[in-house]
Amino acid sequence: VCSTWGNNHFKTFDGDIYQFPGVCEYNFASDCRESYKEFSVHIQRALNSNNHPEIHYILLTIKDFTVYLRPKVAVVDGRLVKTPYYSSGVLIESNDIYTKVYAKLGLTLIWNQEDALMVELDSKFNNYTCGLCGDYNGVQIYNEFIDGVTSYNAITFGNLQKISKPNAKCEDPDETQALPSCNKHRDECERLLTSSAFADCQSRLNLEMYIQGCMQDKCACHGSEDSFCLCSTISEYSRQCSHAGGRPGEWRTQSFC
Repeated sequence: VCSTWGNNHFKTFDGDIYQFPGVCEYNFASDCRESYKEFSVHIQRALNSNNHPEIHYILLTIKDFTVYLRPKVAVVDGRLVKTPYYSSGVLIESNDIYTKVYAKLGLTLIWNQEDALMVELDSKFNNYTCGLCGDYNGVQIYNEFIDGVTSYNAITFGNLQKISKPNAKCEDPDETQALPSCNKHRDECERLLTSSAFADCQSRLNLEMYIQGCMQDKCACHGSEDSFCLCSTISEYSRQCSHAGGRPGEWRTQSFC
């Protein structure tokens, strides 16, 4: 599973978690064998009215079949379609919260129509993918952040995945920008992610990566307590826990998320 959520967080198929704030169109995950490509998923983020990054659109190509997704909108081969929609081994479903696409070739895409996207791939694509999700070779860091003798930081790696469009007006994020240290938020993030609701999750996921993500969120929001800053990484932790077979308890309350 590869996912992106919240404040520009990404988790590759191999389990690396990094942040990349680009607002161009990027290759999220594609079949990158030289010959015939079976699928590609492109995404573009934009800031919403609250100044939080959301996924503006997703462009999914399955063989010769093109699906363009916006919140509550699905366009197939240039034609607006009603969901559920089925054709050529591709099923598109949507409700008020999620848009889901199932492709027979071994791909499932789940988008919350806001900030969070998850793509699950069949293991037959091991070693064959490229994009922000990495190469799916089962080895962290290698070929994503270390390629041969060259090592990349997250921003450089992200910029390399840009889809070049002749008339696109979007700036590459600055590769020299270092992330701030957010240690003062560690205790709070740790407390939230180790609450009893998540007892079934800790043995299934790498907790530290989500704590780091939560700390970065708190930093980026400069202490403002809006729900996006606090809830997006915790929501992702809950989703990934369910996906790994865990059963997160009721962690949302009337006053929290």
